[in-house]
Amino acid sequence: MLRYLSFAFKNTLRNKRRSFLTISSVAVSLCLLGVLIAIYHALFMNQASPGQALRLVVRNRVSLAQPIPAFYEEKVRRVPGVKEVSVWNWYGGTYKDQDQKNFFARLGVEPKAFLTLRTQMEMPEDQRQAFIHDRQGAVVSDDLAQKLGFHIGQRIQLTGDIYPGTLDLKIVGIFHDPDAIQSMFFNWDYLKETLPKGRQNYISTIAVLADSTDDVPRIAKAVDDMFEDSPPQTKTESEQQFALSFVSFLGNIKLFLMAICAAVTFTILLVSGNTMAMSVRERIKEVGVLKTLGFTNENILSIIISEAICIALIGGVIGLALAFLLTFGLTRAGAGAMVGVANLTLTPFTIILSLLVALLIGFISSFVPAWNAARTNILDSLRYAG
Repeated sequence: MLRYLSFAFKNTLRNKRRSFLTISSVAVSLCLLGVLIAIYHALFMNQASPGQALRLVVRNRVSLAQPIPAFYEEKVRRVPGVKEVSVWNWYGGTYKDQDQKNFFARLGVEPKAFLTLRTQMEMPEDQRQAFIHDRQGAVVSDDLAQKLGFHIGQRIQLTGDIYPGTLDLKIVGIFHDPDAIQSMFFNWDYLKETLPKGRQNYISTIAVLADSTDDVPRIAKAVDDMFEDSPPQTKTESEQQFALSFVSFLGNIKLFLMAICAAVTFTILLVSGNTMAMSVRERIKEVGVLKTLGFTNENILSIIISEAICIALIGGVIGLALAFLLTFGLTRAGAGAMVGVANLTLTPFTIILSLLVALLIGFISSFVPAWNAARTNILDSLRYAG
């Protein structure tokens, strides 16, 4: 088949308009397919970072919306293998207005324990100390500071929705942490002071740092077993799994992404198959001429399939280039912040898989027309009036 690639490539230029439209269709479809595979890979196939591999999150087994008693924190701290724990409360609320560009993660934590938990966090020591000692202090990720123009010493207000009242915070630190993109953390004790007495003894989650990765599964089981007979039972999971639980609010994302990928692939197959069927019909007489010149059925089959593969691969390469630009733009816009995807990009796995899909589509869409053309005898080919 490879010996006919140059000939097949020239054949793709015979009808430039049709080839251009087919390549464009394949490119757009492969762009969408590449982005979807990149999202699937980022959500479900990425390896946990060194910091994430050591951290767990304890929450109410029923739902994230249901709190757990604050005294659970001390009990979790006493589990063998636990190095540090901290309250980890999602605040929600509103910064400035409801505009999506002003949305970011806002969490109440216990500063000293929290800084121990975030093993990959990079922040100057003076800013760490300011966060520990300033009750109204808050720290923000560097990407969020760049996006919204935050700076050290700036005061901001968060208007509560899950929690009542307004928080007046002062930015005392800007950090870099690959596991905490577009995020703000502030002092849980400051938030607790604003709550009614009945709510001060409840928290939403507990972040846990394990001594080693080997301790993680054992700690998860020990914590859940400890509260198995308590009214609010717990669910302990890795930080990566906890982040994915937010995605599950949208439904079965795995099935959703796979269904779209299948639909896109089927659509490309129909477009490419229709193109190749039209192309082969126009050249039935040429097939007869080629056979009179000594080309075998296998030669003709290879030429036609090679032509379809050329079109599919050209469209695939263009589509992947568009997908790369699109994922880069989504990453720069912080689209992955909601689910903790720091870098949405085309991995080698995504590129290879997308090109394999393009190659298979070229082969499958052309095989039947090519097979029928190759089996047509010389007389029938030359008589063809299509």
